[in-house]
Amino acid sequence: MARSRENRMQRFNYLKKSVLVLAAFAAMPIAEQSAVAEDSPLTEIVVTSQRREQPRLLHSGNIDRLDGAVLARVQHQHIHELLSRISGVWLSRGSGQEHLTAIRSPVLTGAGSCGAFLFLEDGIPIRPAGFCNVNSLFEVNTEQAQSIEVIRGPGNALFGSNALHGIVNVLMPVPGYRDAPELAIEVGANDYLRARAELPFDVASSWLAAVVYANDGGFRDDSGYRQGKLHVKRHWQISDGDLTTAFTFTDLNQETAGFIIGENSYKDPTVNRSNPNPDAFRNATSLRTYAIWSRPTPRFDLDIRPYLRFSDMQFLQHFLPGKPLEENGHVSLGIIATAIFDTPNHRTIAGVDIEWSDMFLKETQDEPTQGSDFLRETRPAGKHYDYTVSSIGIAPYLQSDFRINERLTLGAGLRIDTLHYNYSNRMLSGNTRDNGEACGFGGCLYSRPADRSDNFTNFAPKLSLIYKASSSRSFYAVLARGFRAPQATELYRLQSGQQVADLDSERIDSIEFGVRKIRRGLSADVAVFAMSKRGSVFRDAEGYNVGNARSKHRGIEFSLDWQLTAQLSLSIDTSYARHTYAFDVIAARGEEFVSGRDIDTAPRWLGNIDLVYEPNGILNIGLQLVSIGEYYLDAENRFRYPGHTLANLRVSLRLSSQFELAFRLHNIMDRSIADRADYAFGNYRYFPGRGRELFAELRYSPKH
Repeated sequence: MARSRENRMQRFNYLKKSVLVLAAFAAMPIAEQSAVAEDSPLTEIVVTSQRREQPRLLHSGNIDRLDGAVLARVQHQHIHELLSRISGVWLSRGSGQEHLTAIRSPVLTGAGSCGAFLFLEDGIPIRPAGFCNVNSLFEVNTEQAQSIEVIRGPGNALFGSNALHGIVNVLMPVPGYRDAPELAIEVGANDYLRARAELPFDVASSWLAAVVYANDGGFRDDSGYRQGKLHVKRHWQISDGDLTTAFTFTDLNQETAGFIIGENSYKDPTVNRSNPNPDAFRNATSLRTYAIWSRPTPRFDLDIRPYLRFSDMQFLQHFLPGKPLEENGHVSLGIIATAIFDTPNHRTIAGVDIEWSDMFLKETQDEPTQGSDFLRETRPAGKHYDYTVSSIGIAPYLQSDFRINERLTLGAGLRIDTLHYNYSNRMLSGNTRDNGEACGFGGCLYSRPADRSDNFTNFAPKLSLIYKASSSRSFYAVLARGFRAPQATELYRLQSGQQVADLDSERIDSIEFGVRKIRRGLSADVAVFAMSKRGSVFRDAEGYNVGNARSKHRGIEFSLDWQLTAQLSLSIDTSYARHTYAFDVIAARGEEFVSGRDIDTAPRWLGNIDLVYEPNGILNIGLQLVSIGEYYLDAENRFRYPGHTLANLRVSLRLSSQFELAFRLHNIMDRSIADRADYAFGNYRYFPGRGRELFAELRYSPKH
């Protein structure tokens, strides 16, 4: 009873805070008494929601944007340093360039964790719908992007499978984005070295190239990495339209550091720099080429985006007994075709996405498993999996916005998404050893289904309402559904004798209310949301992949960008959210899920404050505070990580018209933290965070 009363009180306090914040924001007078008048609106542009420019004030739902100025100022080494500047977003940093994503969600791990977010490059998914990678963002050149836009929660009809909890669209620079080339070299702690070049030769150039290479010695033993990224674009005028062709290449060679074990071991200086898995590694290569052709016609505007993609990865699964080697990769191609019909009071976007892919996965263990008789017998050396999956996806969609009057716009959209898998097992079916011999203790852990096909069809509707209260303030309400088709690994990489994974698509229903204000010197957003998810995949007590988990997600997000004076600006991005289980079951290893408990690795509070001081065109100083609230480490809410707050400093100094020197000091107070914490197999486990580190970069851009 006490726990029930506590939960009710927490829900009441959360609702009260949400209503008070929204009411206070909405009650701000229309005619602001400030140095900047209400009749001085700023047109802030976003492109993700409609694949073309649109005022952010009129976007039907939440969207956040990190522009080129922010990216240039931050110069992140790891994507979590950048996306922590968006409310409701947390990227848990892993070893090297690895990461786990949370957008209006917990950090999702284990079965069912992959594919909950849609990652795009110039509006095109970077991977096939059924072939996710939880570390996907290291396959994109975010370091040299033009801007990054993030939609929290389900997208609209233009976005298909995996647009469940959120969308990240990395917008790469286009020819003419820069009017001079830029070269830079950076050095820093732990033998860090990075060189980058951006080469649009002049503002009228029809092509550009951006390349970055980084070498990090690693702050833990045997944990360095080498990474290279290249992005090339060319602009053409063809058939009365604009054609942009692009090529992206990324390559990562990484020594991977695993978990350290023991309660609060991340605080122990003799342990937190160690690496219990010095032989672990990850090598990953990706290639993408695509084109964007847009052409206006008398009746509509046409947007066609064909693409071809490739990836190849090998990594040692150091976190599993026996440490098997996984090899996976894919080749895929597709086309996104959209027609946009515009009238003064109506816009309709109609289109179709078509995608084909060929995917493979192998898992091989070279040495016998160490440990108990059960582990040695059920996890044998040899080949565990070897399969291919071809997939075809077809998705027509329609999105319309109706301008009811000068202030009110109603939006409605629907996507019908069909995905077909054709799976081929290239070794013995069942859960035997690779030579057909049976394992003891009831069979080998690794189970391989026989050849089969699977189909998934999803309907994703969206309704929205936008009320433009003034030239700088709008209100919105959104009802939307997102979905995620089962991933190939969930269907065909089975365990414990399971021969068929009877899974359906994961779906999430979302309702959201928000207030947005954009004027010169001030941009602010408040959003309140509630989401219900069903069909999530987890491993039950028998080790089977099952898809009947449910969860609830509700919270409030606040973002503020404020130019306090001509020299001083302030950014605040914070959120409070609860992510709870909505089902009761005893799962694998006896872990008990109970409705109402917090999902593990789901901090309720996330916060970021960035203060920038630029007294002149020569000096720029930025101070950042980033905070992660406490969170539970297990489904039963017995173990916690206390959270942490870090301070980071950036200083850049323009030496001349051609040279600029920048310094970054991370973790100023040298706090001992865990980038990731969990509790599993009877142990606290941590990825320790980096201590205080100093980096210096020299940039050169010739005068024109």
